[in-house]
Amino acid sequence: MTDFYKNLGINTDRGSYQIFKDSPRSFLVQETVSRGIGKLTKDGALVVKTGKHTGRSANDRYIVKTPSTEDTVWWENNLLPMDADTFARLKTKVINYLNEDRDLFITERSVGADEVHNMGARLITTNPNHALFSQHLFREKMREFNDNDYTILHAPELQLDPAEFGTRSETAVVTDIDSKTTIICGTLYAGEIKKSMFAAMNYALPETGILPMHSGASRLENGEVSIFFGLSGTGKTTLSTDEGCFLIGDDEHGLSAAGTFNFEGGCYAKTYKLSAETEPEIFKATNRFGALLENVVLDENTGTVDYFDKSIAENGRSAYPLEFIEELEKSSRGDTPKHVFFLCADAFGVLPPVAKLTKEQAMFYFVLGYTAKLAGTEIGVKEPQATFSPCFGAPFMLRHPSEYAELLGKYIDELGFNVWLINTGWTGGAYGTGQRFPLHITRKIIRNIQANNVSATATEQDPIFGLNIPCELEGVSSTILNPQKSWEDEAAYTEKAKELAASFHTQMKTFGEFYNTNIKGAPTHQA
Repeated sequence: MTDFYKNLGINTDRGSYQIFKDSPRSFLVQETVSRGIGKLTKDGALVVKTGKHTGRSANDRYIVKTPSTEDTVWWENNLLPMDADTFARLKTKVINYLNEDRDLFITERSVGADEVHNMGARLITTNPNHALFSQHLFREKMREFNDNDYTILHAPELQLDPAEFGTRSETAVVTDIDSKTTIICGTLYAGEIKKSMFAAMNYALPETGILPMHSGASRLENGEVSIFFGLSGTGKTTLSTDEGCFLIGDDEHGLSAAGTFNFEGGCYAKTYKLSAETEPEIFKATNRFGALLENVVLDENTGTVDYFDKSIAENGRSAYPLEFIEELEKSSRGDTPKHVFFLCADAFGVLPPVAKLTKEQAMFYFVLGYTAKLAGTEIGVKEPQATFSPCFGAPFMLRHPSEYAELLGKYIDELGFNVWLINTGWTGGAYGTGQRFPLHITRKIIRNIQANNVSATATEQDPIFGLNIPCELEGVSSTILNPQKSWEDEAAYTEKAKELAASFHTQMKTFGEFYNTNIKGAPTHQA
């Protein structure tokens, strides 16, 4: 064991207990099963449950407030400040907890498939399945670590006393940017591990001129790259893993004039309604030895998973390494994008399934980040709710959205890629009345665009949002393309559309000067 861990305060002389560092995946699977934490499916996938935390604890996210972060962090983004003294006490408590009579599992991985712009991630955890998760979602260690790399102290079963540390609950995800340390307590949900490093990259990269993106990315046979922005559940993983496309990554990327690169070494796919027919690549990667499944329903008699049973959580997940995907861009890198897609799930059913955006509209909708918050991705969300998540990933963006938007606008000008708004939500009415766009329709739209069949297509401008909607697309009904035509009650559509358009203005006014500068991209209707 290196001096780093001793200097951190980790007791490396553990008596009858051990520290397992960078263990083989098969060993971590075996340990998870033998300790009663997980079970194997008939195909060899590992199934675990995460207790009451089946999604991110969005209200328990803390950043240590110091002179260096006071004016650089976007505190209004539901980021709670923690003072340095409280963090030091918390760190001592967690290290003491880790030093109690128990085994520890350590992984040393890298984040970012770029020789220069990568970040080290040390995970120290009490559970073998979380070590396996980090091996899947992070990348092979690229270099020797230094003071700019992160350490994650992971004590998922340690319940904090809110009175002791001033936390909102027994759960806390706390990052100290100055010391490059993240502490995760009180939640077994593995997604907190990967998102903590995503947030760290989102803070660091803009200073180097790189745009960090909550997006999927893939390339075609001809090398053209597509980027898919969107919140969890809007289709990033599904659409970036489409047949005929080579996956670069499904969730986190960086963009510069040199091209696109994945942050991760694996995928963390939603499993609800997963099937071999609709998502063959993800289904195959999920149902094999080494895959790690969270909160899915397993028939222990047959070893079969029912992906259509959401009794544990709608946010069931499958974590697996990128090499489980057959159509894979093995370098995890790609050219600069040809097409950029903003995915949203419009719960009101008034946005078109596809619209080509001007630069001003792209800037506006990027910071707006409109979608529906889908059930299961956060605690307490039972059905879709309209929400705004700037940059299509606000919970992970530590800087003000305008910083990311300025980089986006810069690259639109320099690289000349097309930006499209794609509604993967509802049509023919709002949630509860209309229906969600079928996946095969969204895929046909994306494939038409990727085949460059849409640029010369005639468009009509929506009078309420000012969006340019294609009049026709091969294999897609024109009735579906224009949402006004898909509603039985035209007056009801107009009322709902104007209501949503006005809410866009209300939301964006909170960004002051950015709103005024990019007003050309806003909906036509304001009042």
